[in-house]
Parts: sequence; structure tokens; C-alpha cells
Amino acid sequence: MAFVGLRCIRTHPFLLHPAALFTKRRRVLYFSVKSSQSQTATQEKQRPIAISPHFDKQIIDRISKDYEAIIGIETHVQLSTLTKAFCSCPYNYGVSPNTNICPICMGLPGALPVLNSKVIEFAVKLGLALNCSLSFNSKFDRKQYFYPDLPKGYQISQFDVPIASGGFIDLDLPIEYGGGHRRFGITRVHMEEDAGKLLHSESGSYSQVDLNRAGVPLLEIVSEPDMRTGIEAAEYAAELQRLVRYLGVSNGNMQEGSLRCDVNVSVRPIGQSRFGTKVEIKNLNSFSSMSRAIDFEISRQVLLHSQGQSDQIVQETRLWEEGAQKTITMRKKEGLSDYRYFPEPDLPEVILTKEYVDNIRDSLPELPEMKRRRYESMGLSMQDVLFLANDISVAEFFDATIARGAEVKLAANWIMGDIAAYMKNEKLTINDIKLTPEELAELIASIKGGTISGKIGKEILFELLAKGGTVNGLIKEKDLVQIADPAEIERMVEKVLAENPNQLEQYRGGKTKLQGFFAGQVMKASKGKANPGLLNKILLEKLNAKS
Repeated sequence: MAFVGLRCIRTHPFLLHPAALFTKRRRVLYFSVKSSQSQTATQEKQRPIAISPHFDKQIIDRISKDYEAIIGIETHVQLSTLTKAFCSCPYNYGVSPNTNICPICMGLPGALPVLNSKVIEFAVKLGLALNCSLSFNSKFDRKQYFYPDLPKGYQISQFDVPIASGGFIDLDLPIEYGGGHRRFGITRVHMEEDAGKLLHSESGSYSQVDLNRAGVPLLEIVSEPDMRTGIEAAEYAAELQRLVRYLGVSNGNMQEGSLRCDVNVSVRPIGQSRFGTKVEIKNLNSFSSMSRAIDFEISRQVLLHSQGQSDQIVQETRLWEEGAQKTITMRKKEGLSDYRYFPEPDLPEVILTKEYVDNIRDSLPELPEMKRRRYESMGLSMQDVLFLANDISVAEFFDATIARGAEVKLAANWIMGDIAAYMKNEKLTINDIKLTPEELAELIASIKGGTISGKIGKEILFELLAKGGTVNGLIKEKDLVQIADPAEIERMVEKVLAENPNQLEQYRGGKTKLQGFFAGQVMKASKGKANPGLLNKILLEKLNAKS
């Protein structure tokens, strides 16, 4: 702790403040950093931009035709390893500050890192899934910079020899956004450690440092600047989330910071080969906010270009303000940062063998793109395909259902319809419901085979979703077997017609819509168990018979 404190004092004199650098509250260790308002970038008075954050859509649409947006994304994926990258400390989101730390996390003198082998395994998995070329000999480097939540004063990362590079990712755009297939390039994937986290006070006069996250393993994925719209960028990020979840290397939760995207946006006149000035956007907490932030930034830059004010577009980092629906300046970038990279002396090279890589390649699951193509080959619509393949748990449920003989389209309809609606209403995932794939397949077979009607099937479904059980058990317990005896249904029809002579006369007088009334009465009499097809056939015969 002395090392962290002295470094802060030596480097930033403004930290000399009466308050203690380190305080203890409720047996939890906090690091406190005092700062004046002049040192807070977000509190600086910004030069006003001579455009409104609320653009006229028609004007923007007209002038945007002359410009092209160039978008690239840097994505940090937090790995779901049991321990951190270079020590044995666990990491659990949301635990009390500074409870999962050790001398290595805190950067204390003499503490040496030891690489977690799972980090390499997960990096190779993701590199292969992204169609990258692997570096069989790579290394770690020190990235030197100072920030209060970086206790060592440097980050262990990879610089010139990343573990994977030169890949691509395929995805399908949703139908509501025009559909179509896209392929976006992947520049590199490299391993690194995460920094800690600053907890800012409400007054803004000081911040506390939580080092629980320090040393948590990350994979940084850098895309090629291949995206052109906010929708494409958001779908790229969503596909990365699907991919890491399919692989099991991360939970990909943006709300927890397990998937963090920094977007780089520039605009250039169509036909110009040189890139425009790049602007980085941060604070993107959802895919929808990412899409809106990019579209706003494109509009802002296009408007400045069209007004002859392109010199106002400077290389900077901007924050997305969800409430105001606009980007604002966070900090200017005067030039490229000099991180003074050099090879990490405390860690050996990372050397992969062909056998190791082949074993990981053979263990890869069916990935989202492969699954979508398989579902498409089954005859499912793209809307069905995208829904089913979006969540690996839903896809596994669907696959298990059709593996037990259920018709593909019927299984998809039940999952996307009543089951999805139930999960949404109850705020459950498919892993939380009591229904099993085996029983869904049995339910579909019972309806198709005529044992029960579709209406009874829905009643059974909701019972299975909420309480579990078996289809056959519920049918027997509640006496739900469909009435398929023509003579029995004929007796019911005759009884209903005899009890409703006025409606029968009206029907035969031309009000044929009353057929639905009679069908409903028969269904009511049979407690919903009459075979609908047989019922309608017999009912029509009786209704149209000569009196």
C-alpha cells in the first residue's frame, strides 16, 4: 500500500489532501483519492458546438447521401475463469470493494505474476471461432500509463505479437433492419488484464478505488473499420456476445462490464480513400444505445462537413448521454499516447503446440453462424432462425425437442410463441421453466396424433411450464383425451341444435356466421375435448340438412 500511496503523491501533487489516502470502513479496505473540480474532465466547461443535438432527419438524410461513415470497434471481453489472470484471487461481480485482492492485484513490490492457463485456452478458443490465424509464439508486454485504479503503473497486455489476428465474423441482420448477410474483419485478439474501478462520491470531491477487478483476465477484440451504420455495429457487438456465450468463455453481460465496446467513428465524402478524423465513443451500455450513439455521431460529423466546419471534428473521446440522446466531449486527444511498451520480464513466452490447438479446435461447439445455416437448411424462415439461434440455451432446447421426433416448424412455433410469451411475462429464462424438451415433443405428437386438441394442448403446456409433470400424466389425471368418436360428437351436435331452434332458423335463413356459435356450444358441452375437424364436418352436415 505504501507503494501505491507514494506513487500517487509523487506523480500528482494535488492528491496531497488532509483526508487519508487509505481508509477502513466496516472492515472493508478503501483507497480514497481527493481531487479538485479543475481536475475532473467531465466537469470542465466545454466549448459549445454550433449545432443542435436534435437534428432534422430530412436534412440529415439528404446530405448523408454524399458521405460515408467508417466504424470500427474495440471490444473487451471479461473471461469467466475461476481466478484472475496472474494470481489465485477469485472475481465475483458485486462483492464488497477490495475483498478479492492480494499483493499481486495491488502491485506491491516483489509480487510476481503467474499466468492462469485458462486464459490461454479461452484466447485460443475465441481466436479459432473468429477464423483468426494463431501466433504459436507470442508474449506479454507492459503498457505503461498512470491512472489511480492501475496500482502497478502499467498494464500487462500484448503489443506487437497478439495471440490471434487476421480473422472475420459472419452475421445476419434482422429482417426489420433490411436483413442480409454481413462479414466484418477482425484485426487482432490479444490477452490482457483489467484495471480496478473508481467509485465516485456524489459530491464529486473524491473517488474511492476498488481493486477487486484489477487483474481480471480480458480478451480485447479489435475489428477492421468495416461497419457503415449504427445497426451494423450493434449487430456486430451482439454477435460477439453470442459467440463468447456459445464458447462459454464469458457471460457477455454488458450491465456487469463483461462486454465493453469502444466505438471509433469517422466520416468522409463518398469516393475519398483517406479516412476522416476519428472520434471514440464510450459509455455504451446496451446494443440499442450503441446504435443510437453512432447514428448521432455520424449525423453530427456529416452536418459539420456540410457546413464547412470539418476542422471542428477533432480526435477525441466522447461520452454517450442516454438521457439527452447525444454525445459530449470527455477528453481531447492531442496525439498518440506513448505507452512505452516493452516485453514483460516477469512472464515467459506463450508457446502453443499444434496438438494443443487441435484439441481445442475439436472441442468447439456448433457456433452461431453454423447453427443459423443449419436451421435455414431445415426450411425455417430467417425470423425463426435468428430467434432460435440467438440464445444458446433456447437453441439447445429446440435441438433436443426435434431430436425426439417433433416436427421442426411446430417445435419452433411453440417455442417462439406461447413458451417465449410465458418466459417474458414471468421474467424467466428457458433454463428456469419446468417444461422439458421431451414433454414438448410429446405434447406436439399428442396434438398431431389427435389424442388432444390444440386448445387442450395449450392448457397442458402452461401447466407443464409452471409445475412440470408429463403430458400423458396430465391427460389421464384430468381426463383430457380428445373425443374422436363420430357418433358421440353427432349426439352432442343434435342436442345443441335442438336447444337453439331460433339460431338454427336464422342460420338456415342465411346467417351462416352462426356456425361459430354452434361450434362453440358443442365445444363447451364437450369441455373442449371434441375433435375440431370432426366436429365441424358433422356440424355442417346437420346445419345444411333439409328440415
